[in-house]
Amino acid sequence: MTDIQKLQAVIKQLHGCEALHVSTIPVHEQFQGKTVWSGDVELFDVQGHPKAKRCYAWSYLDDAKVQQFTTVLELPPVTSAQSAVKADIVARFKNEN
Repeated sequence: MTDIQKLQAVIKQLHGCEALHVSTIPVHEQFQGKTVWSGDVELFDVQGHPKAKRCYAWSYLDDAKVQQFTTVLELPPVTSAQSAVKADIVARFKNEN
């Protein structure tokens, strides 16, 4: 199974909709001059979701070197790959504190 197929499966599992891969978008997010996230975000068109038409998704290795998956639906304020990454960073920060 390719990474794209894994992300499609995660989108189906989490959001209950089919996902068609559209493109890969490189994102480099900095805060106070330091890189806080850098990688590729996959953009998918989603079918069957009541509100969203697109979803941003990516995978990463956690501290234990286990592959984790992140999906962010394109719903305001998320309107781009960059804003999806920012929303995820904020959500993780809130969960840690």
